[in-house]
Amino acid sequence: LLILIPRCYQKPELSFFIFQRVLLIVAPDVDALCACKVLQALFQCDHVQYTLVPVSGWQELETIFLEHKEQFRYFVLINCGANIDLLETLQPQEESIFYICDTHRPIDVVNVYNDSQIKLLIKQDDDLEIPSYDDIFRDEEDGEDSGNESEGSEPSGKRRRFDEGAVERRIEKRRQMRTWEARRYYLKFPFPDLLSIQIFSAMMMFELAWIMSKDSNDMLWWAIVGLTDQWVQDRITQMKYVTDVGTLQRHVSRHNHRNEDEENSLSIDCMRIAFEYDLRLSLYQHWSLYESICNSCYTSASLKLWSVQGHKKLQEFLADMGLPLKQVKQKFNAMDISLKENLREMLEESSNKFGMKDIRVQTFSVQFGFKNKFLASDIVLGVLSLLENTEKDENGMDNFIKALDSLSRSNLDTLYNGLEQAKKLLRAVQQIVASCICTNLLLSQGPFLYCYLMEGTPDVKMFSKPASLSLLCKYLLKSFVFSTKNKRCKLLPLVLAAPLDVDMGTVILVGIPPEAEISDKKNFFGRAFEKAAESTNSRALHNQFDMSIIELRTEDRSKFLDALISLLS
Repeated sequence: LLILIPRCYQKPELSFFIFQRVLLIVAPDVDALCACKVLQALFQCDHVQYTLVPVSGWQELETIFLEHKEQFRYFVLINCGANIDLLETLQPQEESIFYICDTHRPIDVVNVYNDSQIKLLIKQDDDLEIPSYDDIFRDEEDGEDSGNESEGSEPSGKRRRFDEGAVERRIEKRRQMRTWEARRYYLKFPFPDLLSIQIFSAMMMFELAWIMSKDSNDMLWWAIVGLTDQWVQDRITQMKYVTDVGTLQRHVSRHNHRNEDEENSLSIDCMRIAFEYDLRLSLYQHWSLYESICNSCYTSASLKLWSVQGHKKLQEFLADMGLPLKQVKQKFNAMDISLKENLREMLEESSNKFGMKDIRVQTFSVQFGFKNKFLASDIVLGVLSLLENTEKDENGMDNFIKALDSLSRSNLDTLYNGLEQAKKLLRAVQQIVASCICTNLLLSQGPFLYCYLMEGTPDVKMFSKPASLSLLCKYLLKSFVFSTKNKRCKLLPLVLAAPLDVDMGTVILVGIPPEAEISDKKNFFGRAFEKAAESTNSRALHNQFDMSIIELRTEDRSKFLDALISLLS
């Protein structure tokens, strides 16, 4: 299979490991799981033997590699490994080869230029703004010290003239070296924080399958879920999302073209993907419409549902649509069919009156058989909830396996369980958002907004995981922008801190870019967190693959924030 990867995505080199077992290392996020499912299907097509291992962070990646480095030569890393000097971190043997498919940015420039052992899976037309090799690396020059050359039996006058020339050359070399070092610093260090996601891993793997003529409807659906995950997590711009939706829509038409006679004879185990303009309401087809409106970020923020006035506005909104409370508070499937058939049109018409002009969104749905229909955003929330489940004393491996299984059409019971957990997550998000806004917990620290969730906050344990905390951070910032009259807040990023391990006395921090429409989703907090921790000697751990998330000792939080404010001011 991966004989084709360098040819299609990097350089025309062949790496024949088709008859050797591969170690597949996968990060714990929805896009990575979708990419993993596509790659597993391709491995199965080519009869490639592999071992799948999930890793939660850099420390676990190092541990896993130490355990398996003697057994494997080829390593495939999904959504991990690109944004650090991987060879320096892992110290692998010379024959070890790493294939890295990673959406996280920045890509470490050492990985870009070390193409003998590291094969970055990036499209050739992606502009990574990587500086040239000579601007970053400089070979040691032989004969820099020319003092020995002056030794000999020449007359003193001639030797003096030679020495003067050597000194001048040495001074010039030092001046050039200082200039090069300064240029290298500005090229190598600040630029990575300004890079954004070019392509997500699930889409990368699907395009590979398409090039190999081995793509299927299941692979296409996994690519769709991977794209939707980036949109739900607000990691790509609206323009990028719409562009990729258009690309996937063409594949949907190709894989799901059927005439009416075939549609009427669909089997119970069939799979059908459709492009739709659907509502920006989370899980509404598996919930009540009322609960979905109250717990969806877009409607909750627009109506300001954390306030009494906001709930009055919600009642007016439902009345304007002509929807009785009895109907909207029962399960969506139990609503009158006449209301369901016209629901999208009624919602869109009334939403425009209440300032919600973007209630509709381009998305995809999938239907398994006659009964089971899901929107891509619902799948994302369900899988994420399974992946970061904190209710039971299950380890990360158990959660990973359940989340991975839920992406298969044969495990719909697991997926429905994830949707129920997603409802609990969304309720907890909205409760904390309401609490933070009503009690003024969001504080302006000058260059950014800051909020700290205290120990004892209801359901705060659910947000000790990176993706759930990032989702809360996004919802909180959007709601705060709607709640304040200060227009400057739209231009400020947000740093959110939550307890990580009470017994160990640690907190987890995440930083996200501003909510303003001009934001291009480029996140600079990774480098800023690192510099702030270094300057204050804070006991910090950059263990997450997403560099904008950091773990910190609770007692170091104040000095860390002071340094961060000073750094970004």
